[in-house]
Amino acid sequence: MIRPKLLFFITEDWYFVSHRLPLALAAIKAGYDVVLVTNVSEHAEGIQKAGIKLIGLDLDRGSINPFKDLLVLVRLIAIYRREKPNLVHHVAIKPIIYGSIAARLAGGVHIVNALTGMGYVFTSDHLKTRLLRPFINFAFKGLLNGKRSRLIMQNEEDRSQLVNAGIVDIAKTKLIRGAGVDTKEFFFSTGPASIPPQIILPARMLKDKGIREFVEAARILKDRGVHSRFILVGDTDPHNPAAISAHQLALWKDEGCVELWSWRYDMPEVLAKAHIVCLPSYREGLPKALLEAASSGRPIVTTDTIGCREIVRHDYNGLLVPVRSTVELADALQCLIEDPELRRKMGSRGREIAVNEFAIEKIVAETMALYEELLAR
Repeated sequence: MIRPKLLFFITEDWYFVSHRLPLALAAIKAGYDVVLVTNVSEHAEGIQKAGIKLIGLDLDRGSINPFKDLLVLVRLIAIYRREKPNLVHHVAIKPIIYGSIAARLAGGVHIVNALTGMGYVFTSDHLKTRLLRPFINFAFKGLLNGKRSRLIMQNEEDRSQLVNAGIVDIAKTKLIRGAGVDTKEFFFSTGPASIPPQIILPARMLKDKGIREFVEAARILKDRGVHSRFILVGDTDPHNPAAISAHQLALWKDEGCVELWSWRYDMPEVLAKAHIVCLPSYREGLPKALLEAASSGRPIVTTDTIGCREIVRHDYNGLLVPVRSTVELADALQCLIEDPELRRKMGSRGREIAVNEFAIEKIVAETMALYEELLAR
């Protein structure tokens, strides 16, 4: 019996490891040969040891240079024709567009596209992104509605936006809520007894993650005499136009309003030491950082926006505040800082939500079912 071949095309190997590796391992267990096309940085050995064929591709996520991107597309087409996958899984805007073109030219390929959120291109008011947006919409309309294609969306609001705009037929979409969370790895624990309370913001250091608002809220609370530690956990992302510079992060650290913990591989232990998790993002698909916080039993302060409110129910397992707020964000954080019992109740409720709705086993099963549905056609 010939084994079906599944090819993932994802921009960065670290993202594949953090968000899609459990799915790839489940596919291998189910009898698929799995190939990954990605930028290779430091995860090559672990990916290959997992039984995944790794093909490096130098794709600049932030580039809009048509000549450079054309060379990437030409190489990608050659990879697809050589590998002859039965099924491809593309994640994020560039892989969706370039991968779908390559799959169509290769012929006979079933396509799963995963849009993890509407992202910087859809949310920024920058002139360059506003000029680029119509071209992306045009490309999506032409590429997402094929007979062999399905589009995974992480929340109903994003799906409705694309459907109502006439970009994608709802019959070509599938709602799968996020990448899931390993509820064993991100174990439940009650809040630490240590003082002062630790509030962490786990994310890439991007403006649209609400980093500046978090820093300003920390200033407000320090001025009020609220004694807490405000901690940024993550690195800047030079390939993203919304990246906050390392220089700016260093200035905030020197000011003393926040601590910088950089990228951490021991996030279960980091979360176990935290009292509150905060993500004042402008918009998300469905943030894995908040799934991990909920699974760990941490109360959450986040924004009342698409993606974030998929996980946090206001006054139940966390608090929702307006996007780009500072005073409201500070007020919500102060409420939880000063009420340990409320933190405990909200953390327990968040754990229930993570286990019942977002466990990795559920998300993987839903995605594998989509694979089988497409291959059966």
